Amino acid sequence: MNGKRIIKWMPGLGLLFNYKREYFGYDLKAGLSVAAVALPVAIAYTELLGINAIVGLYACIFPMIIYALFGTSRQLITGPDAATCAVIAAVVIPLSAGDENTRWQLAIIMTAMTGFWCILASHFRLGAFTDFLSRPILQGLLNGVAITIMVGQISKVFGFDTSPDHLIEKLIEVPFRLMDAHLPTVLMSAITLALLLGIRYFRSRWPAPLIAMVVMTYLSWQFDLASYGIAIVNKEAGNVDLFLPVVSMSGFHPSVLRELLVPSINLAVISFVSFMMTARSFASKNGYDVDADQELKALGIANIAAALSQGFAVSAASSRTAVNDSVGGKTQLVSIIAALVILLVLLFMTDFLAYIPLSSLGIVLIVSSWSLLSIRHIWSYRKRNKQAFTLASFTLLAVLLAGLINGIGFAVLLGLLQFLRIVFRPSDQLLGIDEQGMVHSMNKDNGIEPIEGLMMYRFNSPLTYFNVGYFKKRVLQLVDSAPQRPAWLAVDAAVSFTYDDVSVFAAIDELIRELRIKGVKLVLAGRRTELNRWIERNRISLNEDDLIIAPDLYFVIRLYQSRQQIKEKQKEARKEALKQEAENNESSISEVPIESQTSIP
Repeated sequence: MNGKRIIKWMPGLGLLFNYKREYFGYDLKAGLSVAAVALPVAIAYTELLGINAIVGLYACIFPMIIYALFGTSRQLITGPDAATCAVIAAVVIPLSAGDENTRWQLAIIMTAMTGFWCILASHFRLGAFTDFLSRPILQGLLNGVAITIMVGQISKVFGFDTSPDHLIEKLIEVPFRLMDAHLPTVLMSAITLALLLGIRYFRSRWPAPLIAMVVMTYLSWQFDLASYGIAIVNKEAGNVDLFLPVVSMSGFHPSVLRELLVPSINLAVISFVSFMMTARSFASKNGYDVDADQELKALGIANIAAALSQGFAVSAASSRTAVNDSVGGKTQLVSIIAALVILLVLLFMTDFLAYIPLSSLGIVLIVSSWSLLSIRHIWSYRKRNKQAFTLASFTLLAVLLAGLINGIGFAVLLGLLQFLRIVFRPSDQLLGIDEQGMVHSMNKDNGIEPIEGLMMYRFNSPLTYFNVGYFKKRVLQLVDSAPQRPAWLAVDAAVSFTYDDVSVFAAIDELIRELRIKGVKLVLAGRRTELNRWIERNRISLNEDDLIIAPDLYFVIRLYQSRQQIKEKQKEARKEALKQEAENNESSISEVPIESQTSIP
């Protein structure tokens, strides 16, 4: 029983217990490939924070192992991510006042807080709420992050001594400072870029970032490039922090936690939305499902592990996940193998890693961020969905002009306003039937015809206290503007009646009375069991002369047509009876004797 509970709490452990031997070859190859990509990329992303570049590898090891045990995705790889690193940098750099130790402290605390929010949200099963960041917002966000990162690396690529803090100023500065570029640094950047592009073009399956960084780091070490003014990770070889560095927390002020509260919540939401998008896409491709709440818990525990190992926040590493899937990784053993390889590099190659040129890291970051750019995707929204295009474009511009944190806040606010506008004033349709008797929305020239005397209406939003007034107004407008007043008004209740709201049923009671005056009967089609219970609970008199509850619209159509047929038969019967009575009267008059008839003198 305890074993089952442990496996339920740690799904990845259950997969490892039932591991198939034939998977090991695939997982080993995938693990080595993932480590090959993770090593240079993690170090490059750490440069965004302005702390020891080796810390990026510490942020890989424990989180990867933790996710392998707690996660439900078989392909997803955790690690430093461009978006999360950019969010952390946007928060901690201004608060650190230029002190690297303070910056490191803040990154660790923010990571721990992010993990706490994720675990708390998973406890209350809030995994589905992370869908609040819609795909257009994410598209705008990722493009904004990519552009911000690429512009931020220009100073390292060209060897500028200083650089402005904001993106617009950085872009304006570049043309005027090209003459101040450090030529040896520019040459290193050009060689790195040529290596990356050449490997991708001629040997696309090779780990281009790893090969490029190994070559450039070897050149830096062999020819002492630091002496030529080329910036490296650590100018003094061998002075890189040893395994599991310990940052001093003695100068940390708890009051700073207030400054990290909202940003850490934002980071938790952004991280998990990106996390679930990656997990779901690869799970769908490989034919299995992932548990959103368990993934939320796994992400939270992975971030706690990152904080305890002196690292920073992690999320889904989409590029490394894609490498894992393309090589054929079968299980989360890939993450464990990759983490162990990175651990070996840290134990035995830290001196070598100290010679990594910062300009080469900048090029790797630019090339990696280029894959996040999808301006064409945003542009494609223009024809498909103008609201999505507006939201994605606004998010992109907000991130570029107002900064990452403010831009995300503005984008979420705009998305919320769009959502509220849709819920407050949703679209609606009148419904009719086609030649086969199927119910469809009526539009101009689409061949869908209404049923005479029966108006069918759909309100495309759940009814609640703040839109039921609009619903009532629209219903009465349609009834009054109809060319011929309907006998029945049938509302598609399956769409709009989703829960018991006192305000909604009070408005429905008023609507029944107003329709009665107009000679119209209200019919609610769908959710028959719930509606009967809710109507009884709200003490609305269920009189069939005023209100009918039906299973669905097709039942309403049959019921209306059958009652119309009954009425027609009754009408014909009355006509026949009147005709027969008239004939009988004529016959009785003709049978009276002529002599008994009174003549007129």
